[in-house]
Amino acid sequence: MPLATVAVLVPEQAAVFEFGVVCEVFGIDRTEQGVPLVDFRVCTENPDRPVELTNGLRLSVPHGLDGLDGADLVALPATRERTFSPALLDAIRSAHAAGAVVLTVCSGVFIAGEAGLLDGRRCAAHWMNAVEVSRRYPSAQVDENLLFVDDGDLITSAGTAAGIDACLHVVRREQGATVAATIARRMVVPPHRDGGQRQFIDQPVPECTTDSLAPLLAWMQEHLAEELPVRSLAARAAMSERTFARRFAAEVGTTPAKWIAQQRIQHARRLLEATDLPVEGIAARTGFGSAALLRHHFTQQVGVAPSDYRKAFSG
Repeated sequence: MPLATVAVLVPEQAAVFEFGVVCEVFGIDRTEQGVPLVDFRVCTENPDRPVELTNGLRLSVPHGLDGLDGADLVALPATRERTFSPALLDAIRSAHAAGAVVLTVCSGVFIAGEAGLLDGRRCAAHWMNAVEVSRRYPSAQVDENLLFVDDGDLITSAGTAAGIDACLHVVRREQGATVAATIARRMVVPPHRDGGQRQFIDQPVPECTTDSLAPLLAWMQEHLAEELPVRSLAARAAMSERTFARRFAAEVGTTPAKWIAQQRIQHARRLLEATDLPVEGIAARTGFGSAALLRHHFTQQVGVAPSDYRKAFSG
């Protein structure tokens, strides 16, 4: 899809942070940094009166439900509400039927569920909401372990910071890795956490201690072209392989092999977008070794072949 128009629908009791995440990713003019400008619309059912947000805040919203018309992406932020008016739900259904991708952040998944968009679909939910989502929408395939789920025209995310990951994933999917990395850099967040990473990270924010893996992760990103066996990484971290694997999963949320593969794919994306290197050269620079292996992993993770990705996003 194009990503020319993004509409965020603000219900009563919308969560401030999750609403702010959508605004931060899609609603700021970053054309000077090479980010395409988006027609960003903040919408609500009754724009003639302020919307009551959480924490006692009120928000004046410029657009009504007609602001969803023609949107490429409709974002539904978290809310404490569980019931919504027929007019609001009809507007979401109409936008979705007209081709809009629907993105939910945390408990915004309940809005999509009430609109019938979760029926028979895979979706993510905050682990605290997963049981309720499953009970309310029994045909939905709920996964409480994932950060976000991309099911084509429906993208659902878990709580709070996972909404950042889902929003950046949409940008990466539709506008390329370079644009996503530019926005992430301005937000001072990691440019890519894969949706398959688990929510239950024992140490979500690495502490600035001598045994943190942050320096090692930075070193690994600079040496993706090299072989990075776990035994060597464990030795560099001064740990046994078993301890290293356990610490890596606790701090990063996935295995070393999966993390390295994800970082190599993201590096390949950037090289495909910004250089004229042949696929063989990119395979060498990203540590895949051969063009065939790069094509296999790239197509598996991104969904298109490297050559097709380059045609869509280069320049």
